[in-house]
This record gives sequence, structure tokens and C-alpha cells, in this order.
Amino acid sequence: MNNFHSNEILETVKMVADQNFDVRTITIGIDLHDCINSDINVLNQNIYNKITTVGKDLVATAKYLSAKYGVPIVNQRISVTPIAQIAAATHADSYVSVAQTLDKAAKAIGVSFIGGFSALVQKGMSPSDEVLIHSIPEAMKTTDIVCSSINIGSTRAGINMDAVKLAGETIKRTAEITPEGFGCAKIVVFCNAVEDNPFMAGAFHGSGEADAVINVGVSGPGVVKAALENSDATTLTEVAEVVKKTAFKITRVGELIGREASKMLNIPFGILDLSLAPTPAVGDSVARILEEMGLSVCGTHGTTAALALLNDAVKKGGMMASSAVGGLSGAFIPVSEDEGMIAAAEAGVLTLDKLEAMTAVCSVGLDMIAVPGNTPAHTISGIIADEAAIGMINSKTTAVRIIPVTGKTVGDSVEFGGLLGYAPVMPVKEGSCEVFVNRGGRIPAPVQSMKN
Repeated sequence: MNNFHSNEILETVKMVADQNFDVRTITIGIDLHDCINSDINVLNQNIYNKITTVGKDLVATAKYLSAKYGVPIVNQRISVTPIAQIAAATHADSYVSVAQTLDKAAKAIGVSFIGGFSALVQKGMSPSDEVLIHSIPEAMKTTDIVCSSINIGSTRAGINMDAVKLAGETIKRTAEITPEGFGCAKIVVFCNAVEDNPFMAGAFHGSGEADAVINVGVSGPGVVKAALENSDATTLTEVAEVVKKTAFKITRVGELIGREASKMLNIPFGILDLSLAPTPAVGDSVARILEEMGLSVCGTHGTTAALALLNDAVKKGGMMASSAVGGLSGAFIPVSEDEGMIAAAEAGVLTLDKLEAMTAVCSVGLDMIAVPGNTPAHTISGIIADEAAIGMINSKTTAVRIIPVTGKTVGDSVEFGGLLGYAPVMPVKEGSCEVFVNRGGRIPAPVQSMKN
């Protein structure tokens, strides 16, 4: 992997200097099963000790590699085994103290975020799962860098509508007790969650993973847009080729960083997640790539097709460059984190309906969407159910990160700061799904689940 040609190095330097290229994150996944104890205080101490031991050199390693290769490594993160599994033996009625321990441990080693305050409830909820989900609002209120996720459905299991209802209520409660609903920016509700995702808020360390593993997330919307601007591509076939070749270059750099980090930390290299993850910075937008393909504004007719082309070409380029492409890999469309999407939403062209259609062909789903503070919990649950249905039927990961902003309505905006950007408050549908959501039960697994 170290046999880079001089022209590749020069291209990388240009990508960093002019096109916002970065390694978005090096994430260490840590298994916490050996921390389990029936005493929650002992459990917390075990968790703190393991995270601070395994992750102690992550930040220093990232700084060294960033300086060595001249590539920004924006975030260093930790993901852990879903806490609903790890804390079950305590029989505690709240896991807020565990979230606070995660926060304390992550801060002690200097990482940006820690994920895994999570429950996997696609087929049913254990008592521990319910305790964790009920703990989420207070956990988000009393921690700074802890991220939470709930997997409420899968192609194999169907959609657990009891969990969907509870997730909607949990998000609503979190919005009410955190400033401008900010706690909701750290909660994501999945269908078909993956076990090796290095990106927040949805990262957790899956049960099929090693004791510790390095997963790298690479991002480069600006690089892809610049490549298209500077190419002589005319047909969409040629556009796809440009994207594919660019994704190849980005992936090569990410794998180099990941394997070097693996050697230095003596932790196995897991996967490279090649996701075009935007930031609020001008020139680092997925929406602007779609517009470069020929759309006047992201969200107009043709947007879903353009995004499908982009997502597929990114995956193909990544697969050619590395045998370890995993995670979510593709294109993210978080509204508040993409200046082009913010502009399209403010113009009224990019709507919730269009975003839902776009999620059928991209990496995740309805991401960083701000909605009016008076949106009822059952409406949030309905939005989650719709998104989960797309994931379940299409055998793909979909997710919802939605923020009801207390005191705000359509036409207002909310500032989150940093990589989370700001978001216009978007309208939700008239009418009610309350009766549907309150029926509970499970939407059965689709025929696609019968693969054996």
C-alpha cells in the first residue's frame, strides 16, 4: 500500500489544499463484553478502564499520520458494543450513568465522539433494551459527545412497530429537554444497521467484530465536484467514469492511513467506509455534485437518478481500490451539514418527500432534518416507519436523524454549529398516522427475506 507514485501524491496534496479532501474519522471499535458485571458501578469502572486503555493512543496516532501524509484527519472516535447488551446483567432501571461513563472515558482520551449507547430491537425488545431507550433523553441531556442509536427493523426481521412508537416518543422527549433539540442530533434510528460503521451518530461495535478494530471513514465531495468541473465528460456514462476514478484515488489514501494506524496501534484494520459526507463548508457539498451533473437545484426532478448514479460510481471506485470497503459507503445527504442542500431546502425545492425518495438509492436516509417543535411523536414515528420500509424492502441501510426544534416553525432555522451546520425547519405532512402507529406489533419481514 505504500507504493504511491509521485503523481498520486501531488494529486492528493491538491485534493487537500483546494477541494476539502479529508479522512473524516479513524474510529476504534471496542468490544465491552468482558466488562459485564451485575454491579453497575463495577461495570462503569470496567468500561472506563477498557476504553481508556485501548483508545489511549488514538488521537496522537491520528495527529502523527495527518502530519506525515499531509491529509487532515478531522475526527477520532470510539464505538462500543451496544450498551443494552452490556448493561443487562445489572438489572438497573436507568443506564444514564453508563452514558456518563462513556462521555468521561471519551473525553479522557480526547476523541471527538463515542457511539454505542444503542439497542438492537428489530424483532423484539428485552427489558434491558427498553431501559436503554427510556434512558436516551436524559443521557443526551447530561453528556456532550455520546451518540445513541436504535435498530428498529431489518429485511430479515421486518419492522418492530412497538419500537418505532417508542423511538418517536424518545426523540420528542429529547427535543423537549435539550437546547433547540440538539440532543436529537446525536440519535439515529436505523433499519438494517451495519456492525462496522465508523460514522456518527450511528456507530456501534457489532457482535461479529474482533475485540478491537480500526475502521476509517473517508470523505471527499469537493474532490468529486472538482473532478467533474475539470473533466470533459458530456454523457452520463462519462460522468460515472469520472466519479469512479476519483473515488478510487480517495479510497487509496484512506486505506493507506487505516493500515498505518492499524500497525501503530496494534489493532486489526477492519474496513474503509468511503462515504461522501458533506460539511457546511462551501465546496464540500453532495448537492453541488448533483447540480454539476446538470440539475439547476438539488431536489428538482432528476435528483434521485443523479444520486443513484453518484452512489453507484462511488461504490465501484472504492471496491476497485480496496478489498476492505465496508460500513455504509456511498453518499450521505444530511441537510444541515450540506450547504447546497440547505440552500435547496430554503428555496422550498428540497422537501421531506424528495429526501425520502433519494434515500432509496443512497447510503443512509433522512439525516439532520429539522422539523417544527410541535410535531407530534406519532408523526415522528410515522416518518421513521416510512424510512425503515424503504430499507427493509430494498435490503439496504436506512436511517432517520430528525430534530423537532421546540419553539420553531416552518420558515425558521436552527444553528447547531461545527460539522453539524444549520438547518431550515422543514414542513411535515398534514393528516395523522396516530392510529396506524399505535396499533403496534410488527410489520412482517418481506418476501425478500426468504433467501436461503
